[in-house]
Amino acid sequence: MSQLSIPKFPSVNRSLHTDLKKRVHEYFEQKGIKTTGTPKLFTKAIIMVIALVFVYVHLIFWTPVWYFALLECMVLGGLVAGIGFNVMHDGSHGSFSKYKWVNRLAASSISLLGANHFMWNMKHNMIHHSFTNVDGVDDDIEVGFLMRMAPTQKHYKVHRFQHVYFWVLYMLLYVFWIFFADYNKYFSRRIGSVPLKKMAFKDHFEFWSVKVYHALVFIVIPIAAVGWLDWMIGFLTMGVVAGFVLSIVFQLAHTVEHTEFPVADIDTNKLPDEFAAHQIKTTANFATRNKLVSWLVGGLNFQIEHHLFPKISHVHYPAISAIVKAVCLEHQLQYVEYPTMRQAVGAHLRFLKQMGRND
Repeated sequence: MSQLSIPKFPSVNRSLHTDLKKRVHEYFEQKGIKTTGTPKLFTKAIIMVIALVFVYVHLIFWTPVWYFALLECMVLGGLVAGIGFNVMHDGSHGSFSKYKWVNRLAASSISLLGANHFMWNMKHNMIHHSFTNVDGVDDDIEVGFLMRMAPTQKHYKVHRFQHVYFWVLYMLLYVFWIFFADYNKYFSRRIGSVPLKKMAFKDHFEFWSVKVYHALVFIVIPIAAVGWLDWMIGFLTMGVVAGFVLSIVFQLAHTVEHTEFPVADIDTNKLPDEFAAHQIKTTANFATRNKLVSWLVGGLNFQIEHHLFPKISHVHYPAISAIVKAVCLEHQLQYVEYPTMRQAVGAHLRFLKQMGRND
C-alpha cells in the first residue's frame, strides 16, 4: 500500500469531534485544571522507574534463591509493562507534563525497555491512532498468519484454534518487539504497509544506541553475573510477563466482539465515519470502575477517551468519560464498555472464535 492509497476520513457539516472537544475544554476551564499529569502521576512514575532499577540490581548483583529470583523476574516484567503504560505512553503523546522536556524524558523511558521511540511514535501515534482497526494500515491488527484479527483478513484452518493458543503468542510480544519487529521496521523502511518516514542522523544514532544499551544491560551483564542458563530463564520469565500484559491490555481495547473494522469505499477511498465516530466504533473500555486496574494500566482501560483525546493525560479520563458517554447517547453511537476484566477477556475470546470460523 502506498501513501496515496491510505484512506481518508469524510468531511461532515456537524463535527462530532468538534462537539466533544468543546465540551471537554469547558470541563477543564470550569475546573481550572491542566489537561496534563498530576503530582500523583509523577510520583508513580518515579516509584516505577526506581523499582525497575532496584529489582534489576538486586537480581544481578545480589541474586536471591531461585524461587525469589523467579518472582522478581515476574515483577520486573510487570514493571516493564507498567512504565510503558504509565510513563512512556503519556510522554509520547505529550500529555505527561506541561513541559515539553519532561514529556520527552517520559517518552524516552521506552529506551529503558529496549524499544525504539521513533518506530513506536509512527506505529502507534501516527498510524494506529488515526486508522484504528483498518486492515492493511493499522499494524496493531497485523499479528501474522497465525492470528486473524479482522474480518477482511485471510482465513486459515489454524485460526480455528487461535482462541486456544493466543496466550502463548501474546507472551512472546515483548521479545518479538525488541529483537525482531524494531529491526524489521528499520531495515524494511516500512511499518506494515505504510512507508517509514525519513530518519534523520539522530534517529539512526538513537536506534543503535538503545539496542546496544539493551544488549549490554539485559544480556551481556546478566550472563556475566549469573551465567547463561539462569539469564535465559530469568529474561524469558520477565519477557513473557511483560509481553502478555502489554498484549492483553491493547487487544481488549480494539479486538473484542462489539468493535468494528471499517473498510474504505473502493471508489472514493474514504472511510464510512468521521474521525471521532470512527474511534468510538473501533474502541472499547473495560473495568473502568476498578481503581487498581486503572492505576496499573495507566488509564488505558479508558481507551475510548484516550483515542479521542490522546493529548490529555490518562489521570483525567474517568472524569471526562461521562461527557463522552453523554455525547455518544446524543449521536446514537454505541459506547462499548465491559464492566470487568473478566467480561472483556470473554469478549476477546468470543471475537477470536468468531474470526477463527470460515463463515
